[in-house]
Order: sequence, then structure tokens, then C-alpha cells
Amino acid sequence: MSQLRFETADVAGVRFAVSPVWETVSSFWALEDPVRHAVHLPWIDRARRVLRRPEVAVRVRPLTELTRPRRWLPDFLTPPPTRPDVEFDEQLDQIAATPSDVVVRDLLATTPSCPLSPFGAALRDDPRGLLPQLVTALRVWHDEAVAPDWPRMRALLDADIAHRAGTLAEHGAGRFFDHLHPSLRWAGDRVVSDDPWRLDFDLGGRGLALNPGVFTDRRVLWNLLEDSPPGGTYPVRAVATLWEAVPAPPGDPLARVIGSGRAALLHLLENPATTTDLARRTGMSAGNVSQHLAALHAAGLVSRVRQGRHVRYRGTEAGAVLLRASRGG
Repeated sequence: MSQLRFETADVAGVRFAVSPVWETVSSFWALEDPVRHAVHLPWIDRARRVLRRPEVAVRVRPLTELTRPRRWLPDFLTPPPTRPDVEFDEQLDQIAATPSDVVVRDLLATTPSCPLSPFGAALRDDPRGLLPQLVTALRVWHDEAVAPDWPRMRALLDADIAHRAGTLAEHGAGRFFDHLHPSLRWAGDRVVSDDPWRLDFDLGGRGLALNPGVFTDRRVLWNLLEDSPPGGTYPVRAVATLWEAVPAPPGDPLARVIGSGRAALLHLLENPATTTDLARRTGMSAGNVSQHLAALHAAGLVSRVRQGRHVRYRGTEAGAVLLRASRGG
């Protein structure tokens, strides 16, 4: 069992963000244990083809050695996002700038789970010289295996954050943590986590950065060291929908009224999504999706909001009424 002790400032400092680096690092867990991560088999099949390419395998080896099953991750490798719309390159720069003593400290903190891998031991002995190899491995793996599906992952992660933030705003921190994951409970001034690590952290007014994880499946994962920036990753909601291509249901009466393409989009937009993600999930071109979204928006069936560089669409209450009517509800 672990616990995180909160001050008033920590409750006020609970925040959410998406971490591109976390997804890049933790994706190796799915590769190593496809049975446990069977929901990701469409991605695993593609990623394994990528990893079989010799020029990729040799460049990502530092990362594969640090992410073996049952091996704890050093905190510096998965820094909590500094802002909600943090970009992958920003997190890479943060990792590259990690002081050598922090690299060594964080690596040594992982040894209770198992000894350091050969690269881990070499990095411990020469952090300044070998950290650039690890940063390169992250970039190569992200570009080759994660980036092609990142819009789809991002849409699911953003939808989760919108839901969690609503729970926190409406019901407060106690109910939020009680419902974040079955392994957590709020105990007055602390979060108690049913896990095997026996961590005992005083957040000390620093707040807590939380990010949902696509490849995080069984429990909430915390940074290992109290001196690290406080952060936790919890399993994302609705992960089973991630790799689905969801057209309008066969015989959907809504499709006969507004067309199959617009009906398919309206079904998908019960959760926020970008044009790129919708194109991937439906098989339509981005241009075609944009035209349909413009028509749905003009009819008041979807709303749109800009978040950083992205425009996200979501069905309105009018759209929800139309969907319920088409389903006979």
C-alpha cells in the first residue's frame, strides 16, 4: 500500500495533462506482453513490424532495455507534463536536460525490482555521455511506432481528461479520487493506493500532475521518489474503443436522414475528437470529414473548440437528442 499526503495547496494543485513521452515509453509493455494487452493487438502487430527493421531495433535498444517487463521506470524518463498541451519535443528537451546526479539517483531507485540492464548500468556510470542515446531512442520509437496513431490516442486521452475534470469540478477531490480507479481511496488528507510499492509521499504543496495512460492497465503508477515532481498515471477510460473503426450501425435510421458519413461522425462525437482522428477511425479522407463536420456544425449538432494547435469537435445536446431518437431512446 502507498499513500500521498496532501496539504490544502496540493488539493488546489491537482491538474491533468496528456504525456506523449509516457505513451512512447509504456508502449513497450504491450509489445512485451501482448496477451495482457490484447486490446492493443492491432497496434502491436504494426509496432512489431517496425521493431523488426534492423535500423530501428539498434537505435531504440537503450529504451527497450529500460522498459523490460517487471522493471520499474526511472522517474526522469517519464516527467509529468508541465502543461496540458505539452508537445513531445518539449518533454524530450526536459529529459535531455536532466542533471547527471538525478539520472543516477533515479536509476538506482529502480533496482529493488531487478538489477540494472547493461544499458542502464552504462548510463549510471556515464549519464552525460549516454543520455543523448536514450533521447534518440525515444524520438525514433515515437516517430516510427507511436506518431502514426497519436491523433487517435490523443483523442481518447483528451476525452478522459474532460470527464475527470468534470468530476473534480462537480464533486470535489474526495469523490474524484474515490472514482479515479478501484485501487484508490481518499482518506481525509491523503490518497491511499492499494499497490505493492509502499510509497509514502508528502506532496508538500507541489500539487499533483495526473495523466491518463493508453498502455497503463491495472493500477495507478506513481513516480518512485518523493524528490521527483509528483505525478501519477492512471488507466484511460474506454480503451477498448481505441482501435475501432466505427461506422454508422447497419440499418441506422439516422444515416437515411443525414447520410452515412455524417451519421458515423455523430456517433463518434459523443467524445471529443479532431478531424485527423475521425478520418483515421472512419476511413474517410480528412477533407471529406471536414465537409461533414462543417455541415453538422452549421446545423447545431456538433460544437468545436480550439485547444492549443488542435480543434476538437463534440456532439451537442441537440446531436445527442437526435442519436437517442434514432436508437429508439
